Amino acid sequence: MKLGYGRMLQDGLDGRHGLPRARLAQLAGRFGAVQQEVRHRRAAGEYAFYDLVDQGPTVQQISTFAEGLGQAHDHVLVLGIGGSALGTKALLNALRRPAWNEWDDEGREFYPRLTVLENVDPSTVSAALARIDPRRVLVNVISKSGGTAETMAQYLVVRAWLEEALGDAAFRHLVFTTDPVRGALRELATREGVVTLDVPPELGGRFSVLSPVGLLPAALVGIDIGALLAGARRAIERAAADELLRNPAALYAALHWAADTDLGARIHVLMPYTDRLREFAEWYRQLWAESLGKRVDREGRTVHVGPTPVAAVGATDQHSQVQLFMEGPFDKVITFVRLERFGEDIPIPARGSPGSGPELPPDLAYLPGHSLGQLLDAEYEATSAALAEMGRMSCTLHLPELSAETIGEAMMFYQLATGYAGAWYGIDPFDQPGVELGKRLTYAAMGRPGYESKPRAGGSVDEV
Repeated sequence: MKLGYGRMLQDGLDGRHGLPRARLAQLAGRFGAVQQEVRHRRAAGEYAFYDLVDQGPTVQQISTFAEGLGQAHDHVLVLGIGGSALGTKALLNALRRPAWNEWDDEGREFYPRLTVLENVDPSTVSAALARIDPRRVLVNVISKSGGTAETMAQYLVVRAWLEEALGDAAFRHLVFTTDPVRGALRELATREGVVTLDVPPELGGRFSVLSPVGLLPAALVGIDIGALLAGARRAIERAAADELLRNPAALYAALHWAADTDLGARIHVLMPYTDRLREFAEWYRQLWAESLGKRVDREGRTVHVGPTPVAAVGATDQHSQVQLFMEGPFDKVITFVRLERFGEDIPIPARGSPGSGPELPPDLAYLPGHSLGQLLDAEYEATSAALAEMGRMSCTLHLPELSAETIGEAMMFYQLATGYAGAWYGIDPFDQPGVELGKRLTYAAMGRPGYESKPRAGGSVDEV
């Protein structure tokens, strides 16, 4: 994986917009202190996701389960929300055949279908349970705390559905991924003998995709989880560099922080040029937003910082969002993700030869002789160049291909960049006080003991 960043700088754009090249030297000069802070905080236990590359026994446990009991089911149903769902969806989208659940058994290489329920919309849950056979499903309930309201509500609904069909055997179709000691889910597992996997207690949900949270569902559908972690290790090895220009994750964070704080580019767009990274962009959106959007800094001062992440897909969003990126406010940085090799390609056929139909109009004659992959790559090149001409900052992640190793590296790259960005912004990227407030108000509204309901500010009073 390579990071192209020249179009973040003025001399790679129109000479007027973007970061001055001298700013790059300033960032490099400050990086020693940032790297030292990250290492200090990692030693104190804050950067727990670094340790996910050393999970030999866990990988063996998951692989054994997936190859044995896991293959006794033809559907995996994941119950989770946020970091307990988005990473799994990203892995499935990137590393299994598109429209995975629509293929027959042979088309899926006899691995199970996978459905992720990440919301409590009753119509979605009802439809999922109507189309899945409870006798053939494995339900993976994921909640580190063991008390996430949405996930536990899903669990109670699904558990009743299983018991209606299976009676006392329902627990054999369950596996819980949760805290190793605490929480309601752990208590239920101990009481009922449900198989469990542990989430490291110090690991935040949005950083958990390379833990059992994401590894179990991935292994169940045939993704090489050892290769995922091998790729992640490569990203960590590159992040050991103390020179900013040799440390891609730190450089990415530094450039985006400078674009935000120096130039007001507070909207950060991730735009992969492949449908198979659409869910990866959604995963990134939670990681970047929940980690960096903070009211106070580490000193307790009110700062209200944080970029707004946006997910896009090329070339689709050239026909929806790119007009805004091109001519709207100078408040955005776009990160393109480009594949050097597609797993398969389709040639664009010529017309006018015997048996191929009528000859093409002259305006379409340029397409035959190329492939869809070449067209998509040309769309990326043209969009990146056009944005540069308009003075719009962008960078590009070049991935050699979509494989377990490259996706593992890309996911760890973004987790590392998020950790570095926290240091640049001076905030804690691992807490989420705003989310916790919403949880407490939800508990109060639902009548959970110990949570007092308070009048809501605004809202239902002023309505039309």
